[in-house]
Amino acid sequence: MELQGKKVLVVGLAKTGIATAYFLLDRGARVTISEAKPQESLPEEALELAKKGVLLETGGHQEETFVHADLIVVSPGVPLEIPPLAAADARGIKIVSEIELAGWFLKTPLIAVTGTNGKTTATSLLGEMFRQAGKKVFVGGNIGTPLIAYVSGVQDCDYVIAEISSFQLEGIATFRPRISVMLNITEDHLDRYRSFADYIAAKRRLFMNQKKEDRAVLNFDDPLVRELKEGIQAEPFFFSATHSLQNGVTGNSALHIRYAGGEESFSLSGALLQGAHNLENMMAAAAVGYLCGLPVRTIQHALVHFRGLAHRMEFVDEIRGVRFYNDSKGTNVGAVVKSLESLTAPLILIAGGKDKGGSYAPLKEPLRSKVKALILLGEARERIFAELGAEVETHRVATLDDAVALAFSTALPGDTVLFSPACSSFDMFTSYAHRGECFCAAVKKLKN
Repeated sequence: MELQGKKVLVVGLAKTGIATAYFLLDRGARVTISEAKPQESLPEEALELAKKGVLLETGGHQEETFVHADLIVVSPGVPLEIPPLAAADARGIKIVSEIELAGWFLKTPLIAVTGTNGKTTATSLLGEMFRQAGKKVFVGGNIGTPLIAYVSGVQDCDYVIAEISSFQLEGIATFRPRISVMLNITEDHLDRYRSFADYIAAKRRLFMNQKKEDRAVLNFDDPLVRELKEGIQAEPFFFSATHSLQNGVTGNSALHIRYAGGEESFSLSGALLQGAHNLENMMAAAAVGYLCGLPVRTIQHALVHFRGLAHRMEFVDEIRGVRFYNDSKGTNVGAVVKSLESLTAPLILIAGGKDKGGSYAPLKEPLRSKVKALILLGEARERIFAELGAEVETHRVATLDDAVALAFSTALPGDTVLFSPACSSFDMFTSYAHRGECFCAAVKKLKN
């Protein structure tokens, strides 16, 4: 779409909305931003945009603004079902997500990574792997820098490696990755989607514009992901921890890749990433690196030496023989199940936060087999208690400091305390990172 002189409405004024507004201004669009928050709560960047001629509509979304736009670009946090967007859609106004807009102008080969869990780790591992191979890469999307910020510049990278969320995929029409990665699918964001099926459908959109010459890297061990092979045009390339694949990656203590008659092996001895969920991430990253022709020695080095991310199975400290792990990024049940699988019993699990609408039932078996005590906090604590309280000794507390103190008083030397909430952070904290920092601070208080 030619943007010069077009009336473009950006919905939502977080990091993505701000980057989108600057991109549109640079291309001569007449930009309006609609934000539900009041003007006094807006960041300084909003005032800078206003000085550049952007119109700011704050304190709610006005239908009149929406129905008179030529194009509407929606930030990830804004559901497409809100009434002003529905009214605009009824009038035939084009409504897209930021990644769709970015895709119209993207000139660099795109590797897009999604999945319910692990996508930030897998994306970051890929970025490190490609950099070690001497490639210039942009790593961003749903993490760090929005994709639209890259296309605003000179686009001088060899590859774009982007984490992509289901929210972003809702608003695509032509968005097309050269290589797509689907790590896993478990229940998540059911506070936004009407059903689990709707969430899966949003994730599946990652593949809808790929062609036969593109690749889809898929988790063979996840039946929901494995079924995605049907109906997509891209060439599937599976990875599995349980099956030997004729074409794909098989992994356990080592990774073995077979493709087009070739074969390579990668040792995971001494790898800093540990656990079942990280094995998925490493298999997916090795697959992408191999398909892109990266040197074998570079793939090997990255797999072993990548340190992982803060707030994702992050070892915090050991106090009097009790080990503490910060898994604040475990914002859904599937992530917590994988984290519990990665640690040895006996465990004390601290969970709870803002409920996301999914079932907590998948935690029953790992609680019975590995967890000696469950400590709950946040808005979801009563619902989790009702579903899981009969499985294991369970306590409800008011604050994260209370949870850490109770966990330590309950633990014996050799026990592990895992903070993996299975919920979002927005009842008590500004983000999962803020929540994780508070957990680490609470552990530090114990030591002091």
